[in-house]
Amino acid sequence: MIIWIDADACPRVIKEIIFRASERLQLPVRLVANKDLSKAHSGLITSVLVGEGPDVADDYIVEQVTAEDLVITADIPLAARIVAKGATGIDPRGELYTEENVGERLSMRDLMQQLRMEGLVQGGPAQFGMTDRQRFASALDRLLTRMVKGKR
Repeated sequence: MIIWIDADACPRVIKEIIFRASERLQLPVRLVANKDLSKAHSGLITSVLVGEGPDVADDYIVEQVTAEDLVITADIPLAARIVAKGATGIDPRGELYTEENVGERLSMRDLMQQLRMEGLVQGGPAQFGMTDRQRFASALDRLLTRMVKGKR
């Protein structure tokens, strides 16, 4: 089991929560980004630098991920792809992507994007806060406990 992080836009505090969980459970983590994220990581945590371009990091994650893996991403199209491949996904606010909800979330994302382009809606998601951080940490802990025990 590997924890994959779509790292370009993942909040630092979320990465730190994942790093602590990785050390506690001795699970490998792969940060995938198209910018250099190299810094002192543990032996369990590595960075993968991919080429520039839209969806290059997403494509890499989808190619590498297996059904036993966990992907952390706010990118709903990526989430749809990894769920279709049988892997587990969670967003940085602690919401699990499932076969049941990812299609709906993708449709809502597309609708909101269209409304923004037409000037009918402005802005994006609410600012990331302490409640989101706590919700993610709790959801990650529950999810990893189930996955490590093999009860996906």
